[in-house]
Amino acid sequence: MAKPEIIEEMSITMTELADELKLIKKRDKELNFRANKTEDYLNQISVDEKKSKTLRKNIENLNIPRLKDIHIIKIVDIMPKDPDEVKAVLSGYVLTVNQDNLKKIAKEVNEVYS
Repeated sequence: MAKPEIIEEMSITMTELADELKLIKKRDKELNFRANKTEDYLNQISVDEKKSKTLRKNIENLNIPRLKDIHIIKIVDIMPKDPDEVKAVLSGYVLTVNQDNLKKIAKEVNEVYS
């Protein structure tokens, strides 16, 4: 039995996952059951790839202390529109973001997706 080795672990957005699934489908001609279910879900939500990348860069450029890549990706995937929603998204992590930074994040989301 083969033992796969994890070389690198990194977080990706849902749009990046959709792109990866397309590449796998092109390479293997078909996807397995879980990959098909994931592809169906990603097709239903259909997030704009350009907006997703723009939002990710904009949030990274805010230079918010302690906000890591995994947090930014979660924000990009969920697209919270106001500071309370941003706070709810980040509440799943051991992370404290002040109210001013929550407002900045919500402002960026609204600018990109309006």
